[in-house]
Amino acid sequence: MRRSILPSMLLATAALAGCASVKEATRGPQLSPMDKPEMVASQNASVASLAASIREPAPQAASANSLWRSGARAFFHDQRASRVGDILTVMININDAAKTSNATNTSRSNANAAGVTNLMGFETTLARLLPKAFDPSKAIGTNTTLTTAGTGGITRQEQISLTIAAVVTEVLPNGNLVIQGSQEVQTNAEVRDLTITGVVRPEDISSSNTIQHTQIAEARINYGGRGDVSAVQKTPGGTALLQRYMPF
Repeated sequence: MRRSILPSMLLATAALAGCASVKEATRGPQLSPMDKPEMVASQNASVASLAASIREPAPQAASANSLWRSGARAFFHDQRASRVGDILTVMININDAAKTSNATNTSRSNANAAGVTNLMGFETTLARLLPKAFDPSKAIGTNTTLTTAGTGGITRQEQISLTIAAVVTEVLPNGNLVIQGSQEVQTNAEVRDLTITGVVRPEDISSSNTIQHTQIAEARINYGGRGDVSAVQKTPGGTALLQRYMPF
């Protein structure tokens, strides 16, 4: 009874896992639901940093006899991102090129010969016991030749120019900001995804509230897609397994 239940459970699990793929194949890829900045912040920010940003008092209106407002941090308001939930623009400009060429050639040749011309008379006994072609003076002879030749080359060029808005999800104890952003664009039956995460310094944020991707520490940039075009370009699963684990 138990043996019959296990295959049924496996088939049911596989069917549920394949429902999403079947729906996407028939209806096309769907955009993911939007995450509100406060939801992203609450999921990723620590309780301490989030509470600190909530406790910060809002600037009050200026008094009648003063140009300053109580609680204001500067004469002019700083529009750059600095607290959890703030938004800043990330400029991604990648233009990398790499070229590597290697060549390897090795060759080795070995020859060995060993014989027993006199061993207390036992060489004559060996000559009688072994075939007539046996010669004690040439008992062992080896000849080995090994040759290896290999060449390899890599030529790669990547060029990406994108802009994405990211949300501050956490303020670290030293003041650095943890950011996270995602962007989806749908054209016909193809969805292009762009996600970025990392850590930035507040002083690296420009006056226009932008930052270059080269100034982001621990940057994780993902640019891909899903849909009809991506499905055709993707290597089938069976072929990928054979290419990865084929021993020959």
